[in-house]
Amino acid sequence: MKRALVYCAGGGIGDSLVASVVARALRSRYERVDALTLPEHRVTLARVPDLDDVLVDDGGDERELAAKLFERGYACAVVTWATARTANVAALAKIPVRVGQARRLYSRLFTRQVVVRSETGDVTSHWSDILLDYARAIGCDTRDHAPRFIPTASDISEADRVTLSLSKGSLSKGEFIILHATNAIATKRGIWPVHGWAMLARELAQRFEVRIVLSGSAADVAVNDAILRQAPLRQAQDDSIVNVAGKIGIGAFGALAQRSQAFVGITTGSMHVAAAAGAATVGIFPFQSDFPERWAPLGERTAIVRATYPCHNGDTKEQCRDYACIANLDTPRILAAAESLIGGARARYDTTVHL
Repeated sequence: MKRALVYCAGGGIGDSLVASVVARALRSRYERVDALTLPEHRVTLARVPDLDDVLVDDGGDERELAAKLFERGYACAVVTWATARTANVAALAKIPVRVGQARRLYSRLFTRQVVVRSETGDVTSHWSDILLDYARAIGCDTRDHAPRFIPTASDISEADRVTLSLSKGSLSKGEFIILHATNAIATKRGIWPVHGWAMLARELAQRFEVRIVLSGSAADVAVNDAILRQAPLRQAQDDSIVNVAGKIGIGAFGALAQRSQAFVGITTGSMHVAAAAGAATVGIFPFQSDFPERWAPLGERTAIVRATYPCHNGDTKEQCRDYACIANLDTPRILAAAESLIGGARARYDTTVHL
């Protein structure tokens, strides 16, 4: 049996999920395709049907990890997140075909070196297409660039348990919108404005006459609670807006996204999971330094909303002084994007609504 490995141990959950399309391309030549990823990404990739198994790189001894890979007899490794460690592990594992990034000191360890298009000024190609250049270097490709995420029966049960605990009872299919207001920067810096999200939550609830589910990790509970306090509705006391941050795992989140009317949220790993699970997905790119074409959600019904707020010169999401773009979200355009998906024709990425 010819085996291939996708080594995607770096970045965020979205990076690893998007990298899974490389596995789909490799299946045109290899009978089995596994992934090697970070421990915190394993649970996400375990729900990707294009992967047969998901291994973990926990940052331990390189030779021990390489020995385990050698025992599996991989004929090919595609390293989508290239570092000196990932290049060295693949080489130590004596995998005969090793595809990775060119123009690095460790690139000599790869048998096929690929120049990453973004390094030559390409800011419009989607990251999935850029990563597929690695697979194309060895004659593999796929026309379908959308990652897939399939919740398990256990995930569905977990989502049911959490939603049944809400005061208005279970969230019925199509009767709620997921709103995701945070990314890693929001909790790290502690200066994330919530007024814009509170207004958006209120407007979404009123426009579509649905409940709003605020999603996030355990670290996002405080931010979501602040949004709840600032987004009162006449029926606020009967659970029209609820906070499930930290209450469900990524699998249950995918199950919840599948039954939602839509996912609306800032660009983050959850956005990619929602789209991969099949949810109508609106990706909000509030920063002028964002690359919406590169990181747009991929799926059957997706839309992106670009930055409109005039950032201070030189601002980045990591170093912004006040996140004024978050406080001043372009709510009308976000609502229009959601309406285009909820009430409009189904569209793939090449016909994504760009607002």
